[in-house]
This record gives sequence, C-alpha cells and structure tokens, in this order.
Amino acid sequence: MSHKLTALHRRIAGESRLFAGLPPAMIEGLLDVAQVRRLARGQALFHQGDPAQAIHIMAEGWLKLYRIAPNGAEAVVGVMTRGQSFGEPIALRRAAYPVSAEASTACEVVAVPAQAFLNLLQAHPEAAIAILSATFLHLQGLVEQIEQLKARSGAQRVAEFLLGLCPPDAEAATVMLPYDKMLIAGRLGMKPESLSRSFARLRQCGVRIDQASAVIDSVARLREVAHADTAP
Repeated sequence: MSHKLTALHRRIAGESRLFAGLPPAMIEGLLDVAQVRRLARGQALFHQGDPAQAIHIMAEGWLKLYRIAPNGAEAVVGVMTRGQSFGEPIALRRAAYPVSAEASTACEVVAVPAQAFLNLLQAHPEAAIAILSATFLHLQGLVEQIEQLKARSGAQRVAEFLLGLCPPDAEAATVMLPYDKMLIAGRLGMKPESLSRSFARLRQCGVRIDQASAVIDSVARLREVAHADTAP
C-alpha cells in the first residue's frame, strides 16, 4: 500500500545523493508526486523482469537487491538503507528491472514516478547532471564491491563491513548487525560457513560476534586488518 510523504520522508529523500545537485523547487516538485511504500520483512518491492516505473529512495530499514541465477542460486547485488537511491537508469529508460528487491527488515521506500523525472529533464535538461552524478556513484560502488570480492580475503571483507557500522571516531564499539548472517554472507560474496570462519578469525583481533551484535575492542586494529596486505 502507498502513502503520502511525511515531512521526515521529504527531508530524507531531499538529502539523498539523487537530489544533491537539484534546486529545492525541483526537489519539491518531484516529492509532491512521490509515494511511500511500507514493506514487511520478506515482502517484495518489485521482481526481476517487472517494468520499471519509479526511482526509489530508502527512507527506513534495509532492502536487498538480488538476481536468481540459472541454477536457482540467489546472488545478492546490493543491500540498500536510509538515504540510498536505486533504479535510476532503468526507470528513466522504462526498461525491465534486472534485479528483484525484497525487504530484509520492515522498510519504508519513497517511490518517485519515472515519468515525473522525464518531464523534469525535458523542461530542464541541466538537471540531467544530477542524475548522471548519482549513476556514477552507483557505478563507483559496484567497482569497489568487485574489488573487495576479487582482491580481499573473507576476513578482510567482514572487517570492512563491521567498520561501516562503527560510529565515526570510535575507539571501541558494540554494533548491531543490521540484518541476518545469511544476507551478510550473500552481500559479501561468501557462503554462510565461510562467514562463520571469518568471524572466528577476527576473534584474535578483538571482535566477538553474538546473535545480532558485534563487540569490537579496537576499531583501529580492525581497520588494520581490513587494509592489510595479508589477511589474518
């Protein structure tokens, strides 16, 4: 079911990278026609092959983007959270989604109609720079993800993931794992048993994993592991 945007939804969407280069009046015009989708955990936002009719911005929760391989295996392409947008190039081409999107937790997702963006671009071609910038950032993120998969060990990938959950400038931290370990493994390009082995290797670096949290004795030491030339 779709709902109107609240003031908080408008603020989160307006601060996203997608809208970073647009004047306030253009942003408000797009948000005036946007809707919020509220999803329960496990509920699909769209499926691979569905026609792309909107550009989405996460307002709350976590959502996974994934593909189903010919052998039936699920390949996690990305995990999106608050303030992140997705689907820009596909929606603007009015093509079919190349991935499926499913809520990993309860979610709220802002959906901006693709036609509203197309109308804006026709009236204000200079606004295309903002869309290109957002697309470039997505591409850069995919390149970094491929680098992690190719050049870093499992323990290093897990260390980098945990660092991303730590508060800025923290010396030590206890962080909540944002979603289940099966999805963490898929996001990091690992099998669940490989994730468990990586968690075990990080114990010697002062990292203890409970059911849904990680206790990190030294963020600096964990950073050294993530960026080391050799894995622990």
